[in-house]
Amino acid sequence: MTSESPTQSGPATGEPSDWVVRFIDGVTTGGTVLDIACGGGRHLRLARDRGHPVVGIDRNLDGVADLAGAADVRLIAADLEDGAPLPVAGETFAGIIVTNYLYRPLFADIAKALAADGVLIYETFARGHERFGRPSNPDFLLRPNELIEAFAPTLTVIAFEQGETVAGSGRRIVQRICAVGAKHDWAETRPVKKK
Repeated sequence: MTSESPTQSGPATGEPSDWVVRFIDGVTTGGTVLDIACGGGRHLRLARDRGHPVVGIDRNLDGVADLAGAADVRLIAADLEDGAPLPVAGETFAGIIVTNYLYRPLFADIAKALAADGVLIYETFARGHERFGRPSNPDFLLRPNELIEAFAPTLTVIAFEQGETVAGSGRRIVQRICAVGAKHDWAETRPVKKK
């Protein structure tokens, strides 16, 4: 990863993304959740707290070192941008979470790793964010509708948003998607928002 590549490596800080919280309950009870570029593990911890075994991948696992050795946690140190397939190739997951990370060559591997009844929750920076800071390199900013174009051909899109948000870290331009496999209940019936 280049120095501008967005990632969450480092100690677990911050609350889970509202987008992830909104859709995490769609993961099959007890199903394994994969957190790609897990960084400090805020979403890995959320999934684990909800009763899911978890797999976290990052090039630097210092932020989740406290979870090493736990029975329901598998941590994989890997450079996701070295040209190799996703280090869990051949496995499928009930949930896949990707936040604040973009490496387009992994899109196909991510879709393949999602179980037929799985939930993909993806949120990262989009074009226009350069006005507010890093990342500002277009290589790390999604083009308009890019997540739809990447995942709609093989998954059912449940929710999609793009545009400006205000979060604890300030103003951001993001794009986010929740998509499911063909055998997930949400493929036929959209999830109901919790009150």
